Amino acid sequence: MPRKSNSVPAYCRHRASGKAIVRINGHDHYLGPYDSKESRAEYDRVVAEWLASGRQFTPPETAEEQSPFVNEVLLAYVEFAEKHYSDGQQVSTELANVKHAIKVVKQLYGHTPADQFGPLALKAIRQHMIENQKLSRSEINKRIGRIKRVFKWAVSEELVPPSVFEGLRTVDGLRRGRTSARETAPVKPVDDAVVEATLKFTSPQVAAMIRLQRITGMRPGEVTMMRAGDIDQTEEVWVYRPAKHKTAHLGVRKEVPLGPKAQEILQPFVQRAPDSYLFSPREAEEWRNAQRAVNRNPNRKTKIFACELRARNRRRAKHRPRQSPIQDNYNTISYRRAICHAIAKAKRAGITIPHWHPHQLRHTRATEVRRCYGVEAAQVALCHARADVTEIYAERNFSLAAKIAKEMG
Repeated sequence: MPRKSNSVPAYCRHRASGKAIVRINGHDHYLGPYDSKESRAEYDRVVAEWLASGRQFTPPETAEEQSPFVNEVLLAYVEFAEKHYSDGQQVSTELANVKHAIKVVKQLYGHTPADQFGPLALKAIRQHMIENQKLSRSEINKRIGRIKRVFKWAVSEELVPPSVFEGLRTVDGLRRGRTSARETAPVKPVDDAVVEATLKFTSPQVAAMIRLQRITGMRPGEVTMMRAGDIDQTEEVWVYRPAKHKTAHLGVRKEVPLGPKAQEILQPFVQRAPDSYLFSPREAEEWRNAQRAVNRNPNRKTKIFACELRARNRRRAKHRPRQSPIQDNYNTISYRRAICHAIAKAKRAGITIPHWHPHQLRHTRATEVRRCYGVEAAQVALCHARADVTEIYAERNFSLAAKIAKEMG
């Protein structure tokens, strides 16, 4: 039977989208995730405004005045980010981070008017990341920060009013011990014994990158993209100037000095074309194929012919999924994956190696330099603009504090 004119519209669930909805005078109002606090609050607001207006339906804004939906704002920002985080040749990984962050916004609030996206909605998204996505506290804070950045940009483009971003700014980051979000262990230096054990199971190219990063403290991405033309070999101490690095967009010039030990590591790789990458996955694959042949038949005298390799690859292709073509150089992902493969290979050989990743080598180098030369030297070695950033990488010298306590305490 038809609803009585004096009855209050019910709080309902929209089956297709899973969102809360209320129908007033034949028009649907979406309220947010069903049975959430913000959707209940939005329901109370909409019904209260309807009752205050004498149970009259307020027609929607005209096309000129109507706010864009959140989906439209997100799409516009992605189009902007695809150009902003690209140098014309390579796209920064920040673009992928942004897309991961806004995915849940699109899922929960894509059809919400952007000028109605407020602090309660942002908190609901944050809670969704905790309960459904099981993300860590630090990762949630990063993603929430990126969502705020999206609406800050939207304000600068006059897509939403400034009050939207000001409201989102009031949502503080999650604090340690005051949230149910899981905590992750801080990145620690990796022990040199663990590194040496891993090197036995890597290709010469990956081993050279590991040794070089351990000595210089470079970022993984700076090691993988080294080219012969980027290294100045005219002086006693070589200087590596990466063509791209993390702070290049800020006008920071990155120079990495390469001493005798680093030069010795690079000697087998620097004698090539200036625009060629030093560490090639193709060469590593060729080395692995040769090693497989030797291990399969140690007494073999003849070389491995190309036709034999092609036939072997055809046989293997039938039993494994199609893989992407081998790139000209390593990236941070393939570099890290190569170390994981080496650890797994060691495990198959009966040797247990603790899991570690390339970024820990930077922490190891920073801690070593700080212990020998002080925090300022560690700051210079890692090319940090501020010493407080170096404090994150360089572990404090507890043995020195223990010595002071023994002598003076």
